[in-house]
Amino acid sequence: QVHLVESGGGLVQAGGSLRLSCAASGRTFSNYGMGWFRQAPGKEREFVAGRSWSGGTYYADSVKGRFTISADNAKNTVYLQMNSLKPDDTAVYYCATDLRGSVYLSRNYNSWGQGTQVTVSS
Repeated sequence: QVHLVESGGGLVQAGGSLRLSCAASGRTFSNYGMGWFRQAPGKEREFVAGRSWSGGTYYADSVKGRFTISADNAKNTVYLQMNSLKPDDTAVYYCATDLRGSVYLSRNYNSWGQGTQVTVSS
């Protein structure tokens, strides 16, 4: 069973940057797909960025060009660099792994972290 721990969330002004980290234990995540999702109050969880086991990266249109997903295999950690943040980016951000299928669908992931809050003020 893989255990995921997110960190790096916080309060930032619009236009600022944050880097989220997701540390995995119990499994080498590089052998599996990884994804970042977010959920704002009153909204459904939505795909943000994903990384396939082969290293391919995928982004939601709303974050393309602003967010970057990357990985440090030696640390078994995946990152989400978020630049040019907007108030609409405010949400709890979750990382997920143990992917079976498309990186875009939350139902295809079987292991989730506890989430980290990102708040962007205007």
